[in-house]
Amino acid sequence: MKQYMIRRLLQMIPTMIGISIIVFAISAMVPGDYITARQNPNMTQEKADELRKIYGLDKPDYQRYFIWAGNMVQGNMGDSLQHKKPVTSVINDYVWNSFIIAFASLMLSWVIAMFTGVFSAKFQYSLFDKIITLLVFICMSLPSFFIGLVLIKVFALTLNIFPVGGMTTAGLNATGWDYVVDVAKHSVLPITVLTMLSTGSLTRYFRTSMLEVIRQDYIRTARAKGLKERTVIFKHALRNAMIPAITLLGFELPSLFGGAMIMEQIFVWPGVGHVYLGSINMRDYPFMLGFTIFLAALTLLGNLLSDVMYGVADPRIRLK
Repeated sequence: MKQYMIRRLLQMIPTMIGISIIVFAISAMVPGDYITARQNPNMTQEKADELRKIYGLDKPDYQRYFIWAGNMVQGNMGDSLQHKKPVTSVINDYVWNSFIIAFASLMLSWVIAMFTGVFSAKFQYSLFDKIITLLVFICMSLPSFFIGLVLIKVFALTLNIFPVGGMTTAGLNATGWDYVVDVAKHSVLPITVLTMLSTGSLTRYFRTSMLEVIRQDYIRTARAKGLKERTVIFKHALRNAMIPAITLLGFELPSLFGGAMIMEQIFVWPGVGHVYLGSINMRDYPFMLGFTIFLAALTLLGNLLSDVMYGVADPRIRLK
């Protein structure tokens, strides 16, 4: 196991180099830069050229890449042009706000999808299965902005149960437990949207996997031995049905820290996805590149985590 993980980590190095080249090349092909994105009509050409020289935007693309890559190797992602502070500080300021709702929705969606998928497969073609299938396709087909706007209209404006948006109540300045309650109240609607979007596809995965597993010979043997149906389903069948879903769980790692751009825009949630979208509009290349590489590294680590979890879920799989 140790040798396998070391080899995989070493294989990530050329992969990350290739990703960095592609990401930088794409950003270099985008028309305009931070100076033109500010759209200041009073700025003269001489002033614009001076600012480009200060920010290092006047250098050739290949030279800018090697400077940026060299700083990245040293752990320096550069300074955000828009926020006037290090990229790592900007990520640290906002990424945990996104993590709160992403982690909560991840837990809820997996628990809901697991139980609904299992029972939907066990009672295939029943009324329960048909209702779950209908709800799943509704959740999968509706866009996030539509669901978010409907929830705001119903629960925030009409019923006045939850806040319209934001992370905290303006002017409240709560601390301690009151702050936790205030944040939790503001996060209910965003978590609900993310949970609805991810539960649909997960339920289909669990249902399909369970349908394949419960028809296997060892499941019939377990039932013939007189085991309780609950033991057969949740101890024998579910463990093997989890294997295809483990792939998805590994790729959930970057989504925990990546933020949800549309959802954060709708609910004015101060997450990193909202900041990342703003950096694209403002051509804030240091933050764009630094955060993209951060997500790429999390994706590779999530893929490694999935492979390791395969061996945990199924002892027949050996990592060599």
